[in-house]
Amino acid sequence: MRRLHTLLGILVVLLSASTVLSQQETPAESPEKAVQKKPEKPEPIYDEKADAPKQIAEAIKRAKKENQRVLIQWGANWCSWCHLLHDTFKEDKDVRRKLQYEYDVVLIDIGQWNKNIDYAMTLGADLKANGVPYLTVLNTDGKPIANQETGSLEAKIDGKSGHDPKAVMSFLTEHQAPYLDAESILATGLKTAREQDKRVFLHFGAPWCGWCHRLEDWMADEKVAAILSKHFVDVKIDIDRTLRGDEMKDRMTKGKSPGIPWYAFLDPKGKIVVDSTLPENGNIGYPYTNEEIATFMRVLQKAARTLSDEDIERLVKSLRSRGKETKKTE
Repeated sequence: MRRLHTLLGILVVLLSASTVLSQQETPAESPEKAVQKKPEKPEPIYDEKADAPKQIAEAIKRAKKENQRVLIQWGANWCSWCHLLHDTFKEDKDVRRKLQYEYDVVLIDIGQWNKNIDYAMTLGADLKANGVPYLTVLNTDGKPIANQETGSLEAKIDGKSGHDPKAVMSFLTEHQAPYLDAESILATGLKTAREQDKRVFLHFGAPWCGWCHRLEDWMADEKVAAILSKHFVDVKIDIDRTLRGDEMKDRMTKGKSPGIPWYAFLDPKGKIVVDSTLPENGNIGYPYTNEEIATFMRVLQKAARTLSDEDIERLVKSLRSRGKETKKTE
């Protein structure tokens, strides 16, 4: 009997062990398959073929127009901490908004420590001594006003490695550009208009406004800018980031709140010649449809005094071309 109990005991143990082993060797958790499974490779965030000086020059140009700073994020696609910092920039809502409003962010690739290292040194960024990711802040003249190693920004968040959003926000806030006054910006534009016998193209926008960015990108196009600059002084007022900007817009629109982008063409004394709010159409905003483009051209002709048929044709063509590109991406 004792032998029978012993045999039964052994059988129970073997069956239990078999059950445990079968639970451990499921396809999803097999040690062999776990070793064979490769971790997912993160999407590249650095353009490895880009010309760094050109990238930064273009960012400085944009930042100057927007009264922002340039934030250079030195790193590489193989750098896990670079991806973690980039994730903080994208996923933390406060950091994301701060960057959208106050900075033109440029990611500069260092390759395998064999690209842009000397160039970084010219901006005061010693990458070999501090590692990456590394941050450099430039003013609108392209001069570095801050260099920051990111080790001090690191933190454990919910047990995972990352960067402390509060520390990142503190750094970004400390080095953002001071806000300008809308009345002073307009006064400077009017002074230039008087000196050059031009009119002022005054337009209102905001960082969150996609149609505003489309208008500004079109105006910044090299061929378009060459035409517009013959007739107008470009003055942009950011209603969120310019002191008294929203008040100026309310005054210009007589409190009608037509939305943005909204624009007006002023004579050198500051009197409105024509604006984007028309009785039959409402606010044109960014001219996207053929009808809006035609209406915008009539406004532009009235504002410019002397706009050649050839220049009108070029402007119309550029707007229609951008409309087609937009449809492809939507």
